[in-house]
Amino acid sequence: MGLDEDIKIVGDKPSLDVRHNKIKENLADPITAEEFENAKKLGEVIANKYILEAANPLGLDEGEYSPELIRQMRLLLSFTATVGFERFCKNDTVAGLAQKSFIDILFKEGGEIYNSSSDTGAFSFYYLAFRRGTDVERRMGQTFAMLCSSDGDPIFQERGEALYCWFSAEIRKAASELKLARL
Repeated sequence: MGLDEDIKIVGDKPSLDVRHNKIKENLADPITAEEFENAKKLGEVIANKYILEAANPLGLDEGEYSPELIRQMRLLLSFTATVGFERFCKNDTVAGLAQKSFIDILFKEGGEIYNSSSDTGAFSFYYLAFRRGTDVERRMGQTFAMLCSSDGDPIFQERGEALYCWFSAEIRKAASELKLARL
């Protein structure tokens, strides 16, 4: 058996091939009308928790935070929602619907809440930490501290870890209550 037999040639539009394969996977696992509505509700529930927490993350006193710290906390919460839907929802369709609903609610809220909910640079760092797979909570805290320009500071690391753990638990609980959780 030669090495050439193991090589796959990518088509002219590999991203379309990936998208078509993802659509085929989702069609193989259709969702009910109730699951569709519950997925949208999951996104709404999590968006509303995000909005409440984003107003004053961790209940900090005014002297304990800066606008940049609040922005970083919001980014971590938003990232946690994104990966939480992927981790805890029963399939990609449900996760995608919940994510879309989450973003739609934040968009309707508008202003700083919506604007500070995404940053591809910060998300890239969080994804790198998340994809390592081991000790994810600690890695989220470390990444949060780094993005807050407080790399290695145990207080910032603990704050980031606490936010990630708390919001992950909220997403898992809501997905379970709405009967959308992975089995």
